[in-house]
Amino acid sequence: MSTAVEDRDSRRLAWCVAHVLRHASDHIALALLHRLDRPTRKYLCRDEWLPASAVTLLLRHGGEADRHYIARNPHVVGRPLPGLPGPARYARRRTPAGLLPLLRAELGRDPADGPLTTGELTGLLRRHGIRRPRTALDVLRLPYELDPQQLAAEHARRPLPPGSTEALLLVADLPEKTVRALLTAPAADADGPSWHRPAVRAVRMGRLTHEELVACVAPARRTLLLGHLPACPGLRWTLPEQAGMRAAVTRALAPLADDPRLWSELLRHAPGFPGPLPELVAAVAAGTAGSPDGSDAPHDDLARAVRRLAPTAAEPATGGVERELALASLAVPMETVEEDVRWVRDCLDRGLLTGADVIRHKLPACWALDEVHWLGAVDHPDRYDRPGAVLAARAEADRLFALALGEDPDAWWRVARTLPDFAGTLPHLLLRVTDGDSVSTRP
Repeated sequence: MSTAVEDRDSRRLAWCVAHVLRHASDHIALALLHRLDRPTRKYLCRDEWLPASAVTLLLRHGGEADRHYIARNPHVVGRPLPGLPGPARYARRRTPAGLLPLLRAELGRDPADGPLTTGELTGLLRRHGIRRPRTALDVLRLPYELDPQQLAAEHARRPLPPGSTEALLLVADLPEKTVRALLTAPAADADGPSWHRPAVRAVRMGRLTHEELVACVAPARRTLLLGHLPACPGLRWTLPEQAGMRAAVTRALAPLADDPRLWSELLRHAPGFPGPLPELVAAVAAGTAGSPDGSDAPHDDLARAVRRLAPTAAEPATGGVERELALASLAVPMETVEEDVRWVRDCLDRGLLTGADVIRHKLPACWALDEVHWLGAVDHPDRYDRPGAVLAARAEADRLFALALGEDPDAWWRVARTLPDFAGTLPHLLLRVTDGDSVSTRP
């Protein structure tokens, strides 16, 4: 085999693995990454649609070459580039002239006389990081000595405001245990307008994966809200990050299955439950959650988030012959990609197709998993003008992968190897692989 063919195959396999990693849990993703050879890992690190959690795992468990290629991938939204905004951007800012006199008055001494202690630093961060991290980042430019354990204890005693927590995640070299501790809050605390920023920043900076975030964020209602974060100004999930967070939350909710009684109990207990979501789900599934406090009624955003995450019955198909023709057209690509994209977008607009329909019926399967082939190219992954179709397609693919492959790394690897050369639909691919009849032409 020529070098050019090997290079092409490595590129195609990396592209397909990047799409498969969107739908895999962390331990499955690690198993897939460990099976890639060096050329494929190189192209994967340079892939345009590498998911945020995969970036974190590669930076944490990969080698120097992985970090080298990720750092030079302009499409990666995470540590170390570009960071929105990143520590380097804040390091170039000058400390406001009026801040140092204010800090001297609050401390009772000049910060230049010695590094700030953990107690002094947390006191300043509580006063100067209520909503945004800008002033808290100026405080963190002063010399300080930070004890991670004492910081976690101070936060447990009285939580730091969101802006200060975000600033610490941006520039402080904190161990993972402390990062997890900073993402907890008492259940009685009100959710202010910026409560979600530290969680989004933790994922975007590569501190935690979506799955790890679900396991540590407390109280549980915040995790449910992060799974369906409403549109708001400022820092928020990009579209791929929102899909990844929703997939992680859905995996945590899997023990509830499709039992309406358990989902109703989840909504009753979520407002006042102090622990993380997996603990709440385990208690609800086991029937040991107890009786919730009647004063904690679910607010509209929480009820809406739970409804979006709960399994729903398939709606009856409408559209008649036109819908059947639209479904059939997914199996017959048009002469150009542009014509195909225009047709699919028109069918989505008219309600003849959904994102789930595209995942189930479009072929080849690798094109169905890549929104560029049915929604067109975009200059940024957060700027699709049909985000509902993308989220529906990702959710359906999550469901199919989980249903067919479960937690078997070997099955996931067979799918990844088969995907580049498979000409059928995704359900057909999953059926053939799980039946032990892989159609891959690869060795």
